[in-house]
Amino acid sequence: MEQQAYYAIAIFLLIYALIISEKIHRTIVAMLGAVLMVVFGIVSQETALHHIDFNTLGLLVGMMIMVGITAETGLFAYIAVVAAKKAGGSPVRILIYLMLLTAVCSAFLDNVTTVLLMVPVTFSIARQLQVNPVPFLISQIIASNVGGTATLIGDPPNIMIGSAVEELSFMDFIYNLAPISALIMLVYIPIFVLLFRKSLVSTPERMKKVMEMEAAPLITDAKLLKLSLTLLGLTILGFFLHQLLHLESATVALAGAFLLLLFTGEHKMERALEKVEWTTIFFFVGLFVLVSGLVETGVVASMAEKAVELTGGDLVAASMLILWLSAIASAFLDNIPFVATMIPLIQEMGVRGVENLEPLWWSLALGACLGGNGTLIGASANLIVAGIAGKEGYPIKFVTYLKYGFPLMLLSIVLCTVYIYLRYLL
Repeated sequence: MEQQAYYAIAIFLLIYALIISEKIHRTIVAMLGAVLMVVFGIVSQETALHHIDFNTLGLLVGMMIMVGITAETGLFAYIAVVAAKKAGGSPVRILIYLMLLTAVCSAFLDNVTTVLLMVPVTFSIARQLQVNPVPFLISQIIASNVGGTATLIGDPPNIMIGSAVEELSFMDFIYNLAPISALIMLVYIPIFVLLFRKSLVSTPERMKKVMEMEAAPLITDAKLLKLSLTLLGLTILGFFLHQLLHLESATVALAGAFLLLLFTGEHKMERALEKVEWTTIFFFVGLFVLVSGLVETGVVASMAEKAVELTGGDLVAASMLILWLSAIASAFLDNIPFVATMIPLIQEMGVRGVENLEPLWWSLALGACLGGNGTLIGASANLIVAGIAGKEGYPIKFVTYLKYGFPLMLLSIVLCTVYIYLRYLL
């Protein structure tokens, strides 16, 4: 292996260790790592730019703008209160309804945005019922990661895979991932009811207070809501049709976002752009350049060769290795840098003799997205909810979450193992 390859590995491992340590913000670390790859001559600036996946970035920015504007209308708080009233104020039924609502929203919005919108309303409902909000929060964390698994735009790993593999359409993700995501949710709901039923008890008087909550005043701008929902619906339709239209998903998302800004006026633009998670966008940029160093120096090709040797080129063995490795790694590491490393590895495995890569892509998506449920640090949504809960006086400890999240994550991966084997490998 050449000296440049050793430099690339050293920089990559150093940056990964700093990201895991959380001593310095991960975006700063990733961008400094990217700069080091260029400074040490491992990749040129032009090559680094070539490796940045602007389709992933455009899709994220477009959806963040649209969701940010839609959130201003009060829609998500309205839906949550309506769900609580439909549940008759029953804490157990509210838990189920909010789980399902979180899963569905996470399929079409990013997970972080979904939980940011859901958690404040959850606290409000829990106060009315005078019950511990932690069961609601844990169930919503897990539901957000399961729901996000179902579509191309639901979770960053899927966005990255969809962008890297042009032949996979928006419908392909739904067709291949939504059935198993729905099955996992159906399995999880009775488990959560069983786990938390004793702490989800309220009085008829408190349940009546929930039933008296007014949903209509939560809609603060009906005109903006109609416009946002119309363009959001057209954008999602565009995702379904993007291959027929010969448009990348980023083009569809950015078209929807800037049409919405056009109709809402300039006064909304600055606030909408402020709500874009620029730290996340630059984190992606840094990661793409970091991984480019491993690709350009042949490290990824060497790893792919070893993986093919290890599995003997057998599709069953390769799929199971990727599924379980992705799940366990994503429980303890951020799944975004892990997926950024795995994508070129799987592509290289295709070059080295693995003919049908499709089961490997679905294995990576399921492992990375669902593995995030394993621990409190497994996905960004988990940390966001834990942070809000701590500020509200209900801290979710790492071990507390682990005893629920990790066994449930393992159960979901067992279900995925059976699903992948029966659907793609039998």
